[in-house]
Amino acid sequence: MQMGMHTDTERCVRAVQSKDARFDGWFFTAVLTTRIYCRPSCPVVPPKPENMTFLPSAAACQQAGFRACKRCRPDTSPGSPQWNQRADLVARAMRLIADGVVDREGVPGLAARLGYSPRQIERQLLAELGAGPLALARAQRAQTARLLIETTPLPMAQIAFAAGFSSIRTFNDTVREVFALSPSELRDRLPKKNAPLASGALSLRLPFRAPLNPDNLFGHLAATSVPGVEEWRDGAYRRTLRLPYGHGIVTLTPRPDHIACRLTLSDLRDLTVAISRCRRMLDLDADPVAVDDQLRTDPVLAPLVDKAPGRRVPRSVDEAEFAMRAVLGQQVSTAAARTHAARLVTAYGDPIDDPEGGLTHLFPTPEALAALDPASLAMPRPRRTTFTTLVGHLADGTLNLGVEGDWTRTRAQLLALPGFGPWTADVIAMRALGDPDAFLPTDLGIRRAAQELGLPSTPAALTARAAPWRPWRAYAVQYLWATDSHPINFLPV
Repeated sequence: MQMGMHTDTERCVRAVQSKDARFDGWFFTAVLTTRIYCRPSCPVVPPKPENMTFLPSAAACQQAGFRACKRCRPDTSPGSPQWNQRADLVARAMRLIADGVVDREGVPGLAARLGYSPRQIERQLLAELGAGPLALARAQRAQTARLLIETTPLPMAQIAFAAGFSSIRTFNDTVREVFALSPSELRDRLPKKNAPLASGALSLRLPFRAPLNPDNLFGHLAATSVPGVEEWRDGAYRRTLRLPYGHGIVTLTPRPDHIACRLTLSDLRDLTVAISRCRRMLDLDADPVAVDDQLRTDPVLAPLVDKAPGRRVPRSVDEAEFAMRAVLGQQVSTAAARTHAARLVTAYGDPIDDPEGGLTHLFPTPEALAALDPASLAMPRPRRTTFTTLVGHLADGTLNLGVEGDWTRTRAQLLALPGFGPWTADVIAMRALGDPDAFLPTDLGIRRAAQELGLPSTPAALTARAAPWRPWRAYAVQYLWATDSHPINFLPV
């Protein structure tokens, strides 16, 4: 088991005294004299070292009786990068908790998805995070409640159930305990200019660790967008979301110090899940300093990193959707892949209403596509077989690409399917499963970049040469791709 940074007291004290925002979300500072907990970058004067104790999660702080600081709002820190770097039980459990599984299915549902007993999961989460799955989910509910209180005019009773609380009393008690204010007092503290919006859309800020280079991140999403499901409009990426209780539309706009997020949801209970999936798609919980520092040790990559640091891996809000799109994109241009996907969206996607008029459908589910006639796919017969086989396995549950999956096992399952070579399996591992070390040595763009930079261009030799880039080879892919003039590397004009 990996121990968290919170066990290194000397390093934590240094981070707090220097107000180092890089460590926000890695650990939390609990102040013994005030019984307040803060993020490392809290702007107030740091407490004396002897009055600090360090805990690995907001939930652990709350369980120990500490209240959230009103200045630095530690509950809104970026998430710990550990949960997207690791593939062990604790990391997989944290990804599921962020996706709202405990609220929807309880701890037994969480355990069933992970293939362990509830007791084993409780024990491992307590050992590493100081809180069990129920406490971690409760902390997440409190954060969602605060967001709704501060950004919407909804009545408190609606907020309570939208945030996942089972009763209004539990909602009131939790908010008061975590924030030392009642729900009404939280709303009353807002400046008038920040009063809750009256429209149906929720506006919020998605924090990240700097630096963040938006070019390849939003460029990739915009250049590969499927008409009707995604679009780039007025400097923002928009797309439809299929969510547990309904659907939504999200608008994401890159800003210097945050991502502006506007959400319209058919059911507010999906708010936590929608935020979690958007953060995951934009790779906002990454630690770019750690990634870039390691890649800079290679003299070939160092100039690429120095030129545009903070590149993220563009991921997906729906793993099954991305896998199907990856197959549609095999051996064809970006434009052709978009055309294939758009035809399926029109024929099999669920129609939705977009107040702004640009989006029309949710991407079709594997279950809906399982009924399609293979002959209707305008592609070679072998690729039709690849696509329909993938859809069948996704629809019947024999292939699960959820956030709880084991990256190595899932990649092996993909490679066993007809028509799945290393490129398809690896691009799914990188952009759908979230493996930070996925590598694409057979990709044409990567081989072209390698040749231009004087790196080996054959897959085996390039893989061997890339060994020092581990465990961040998926980020190295972004820097190598960026040497090309393809639209995926640039924000649309």
